Amino acid sequence: MTPPTPRRGQGLVRPYVVTDGRAHPTRNTFDLVTLVIAQYDRPLGGLSPEKYRLMELCLGGPLSVAEIAGHLMLPVSVTKVLLGDLVDSGHLITRAPIPSAQLPEAQILQEVLDGLRARL
Repeated sequence: MTPPTPRRGQGLVRPYVVTDGRAHPTRNTFDLVTLVIAQYDRPLGGLSPEKYRLMELCLGGPLSVAEIAGHLMLPVSVTKVLLGDLVDSGHLITRAPIPSAQLPEAQILQEVLDGLRARL
């Protein structure tokens, strides 16, 4: 798979420039499937271009960290740094993904099957 090419009119900006030289987010709670939700009442003035684009994406509805990184065409590590900054400033909130349901025990399934057979 070839890496995406920058869009026309966009210069190539190094990731460390986008993150102000930081390699790690202020919080380490972002998973690829963490849901990100924008706070609509926060002003967008003064945000860097990347943070502004990130906020525009999230104002459309909740997105996962992986989706945001894909839309912005930024590495996930850079996206996590930007997300941490925006969560710290109150622009975004995050939600852990809903855990998958636990499988029922085999005994319960057998009892349900026995009950259905008894009715037929």
